[in-house]
This record gives sequence, structure tokens and C-alpha cells, in this order.
Amino acid sequence: MGRVRMLKVMIIDEVVERAEVLQRALVQSGYEMIAHVPSTFDLHRQVIALKPDIVIIETDSPDRDTLENLYVMSRDEPRPVVMFTHDGNGEKIRAATEAGVSAYVVDGMAAERIGPIIDAAIARFEQFQALKRGLEDTELKLAERKLIERAKGILMRSRNLSEEESYRALRKQAMESNSRLSEVARQVIAVASLITT
Repeated sequence: MGRVRMLKVMIIDEVVERAEVLQRALVQSGYEMIAHVPSTFDLHRQVIALKPDIVIIETDSPDRDTLENLYVMSRDEPRPVVMFTHDGNGEKIRAATEAGVSAYVVDGMAAERIGPIIDAAIARFEQFQALKRGLEDTELKLAERKLIERAKGILMRSRNLSEEESYRALRKQAMESNSRLSEVARQVIAVASLITT
């Protein structure tokens, strides 16, 4: 199955000649080149401004500054990242992956491999983002459950209600105010803290 639209690519490489070879290979493979920048300096802002679909970095070896800039971009403006390098050191691979690199390719950037490498990087990136969203949803639900349990405890003590009665009271208030149950629980906790301080 082919790509539905032309993906926009940003290349980062301090070696102009090497970047030009990669640009030609990408264009021949059906990608849209939107920028070539010499370093990852201020990568986060560059990604915000240029809005690439994917970032490709060519480097002899990823240094600390590159990894730090990648980490900030991946945290704030996540994108699939492919890194072509000559450094097969296990620690560097681990550090690059933790910084947000989706595909770390050592010694080789054959034109015919570009498409499959990018496709694999995008698939891995999307899988990671889905896992991250799932984890965030789980953490949010757990935090909301803790709020509801705490509010139920407050109502049980202050109004001498059973656990079921306190839950029904919270749910009734949520329905009447058209609010989430966790928001009503947060309000109950806030009011209780005002009264006890």
C-alpha cells in the first residue's frame, strides 16, 4: 500500500555534499524536501516553524547536544526521527532511542532502502505514541479514581453516609451540574480543605 500524500522531510547534516546525496534519494523516492539545516541547534523551534512529517539526521556520531535537542523536540513536538550514522556503539544507540530516534541506521544509506526505513520509523513512532497515550489515559483515570475515593471519604465522614450513598451523591451532583465526576470530586475536596484550614 503506497503513501496517501507526499511526506515533508527535514534533513539535518553538517556535511553539505552528503546531505545533497540524501536529498536526491528522498526526492526520487517521492518525498518532499522542505529544509536542510546544518545542526540540531534550536531543533524544537525549527520543527514548529517548518512542520516536517519526519526528521532525518545524518551524523558521524550523535553528540550530547544533538541528543538533548532531540529530546526536547520529541517531548514538545514529537516527530518520527531517522538517524543515519557510523557509530554502532550500544550506549549511543540506547541514548538516541531514549532521545526520540525511531530508526537508528548504522553504516549505510542506500537509496533503495530509504522508503522502507522511513516507513519502519513512522510505524515505530506511531506505535510508541499510541502506547504513550494509553499510559497517560491510564494515569489520568487512576488519578481521577483517587480523587473520587477521597471525596467519597469526605462525604462519608461529614454527612455520615455509606460508601454507596456518597458515590450516588457525587454522581447526582455531576449530572445536575453537567460536570465530570472527577471535577465534582475535586470541588468537594477543595471545599473540605477550606473548611478545615
